Amino acid sequence: MKFELGRCLLNERLRECGMTVQDLAHILNYKPEKINDFIENKRIMPLKSAIHIASALSCDVKQLYELI
Repeated sequence: MKFELGRCLLNERLRECGMTVQDLAHILNYKPEKINDFIENKRIMPLKSAIHIASALSCDVKQLYELI
């Protein structure tokens, strides 16, 4: 089965956790701009980043993007 990535759902996951971009950036030691680039689909999350982000948000990696 082949999946394509759709829209980034990171903003939705952050809201569900009651977390801000700045909170997540602080936890992961990332610049907030990098996270905003993921949210705005300017960058695709590398797998390693997606795993760290999913862990910080207590969600599955597959929940970070729409899968088409």
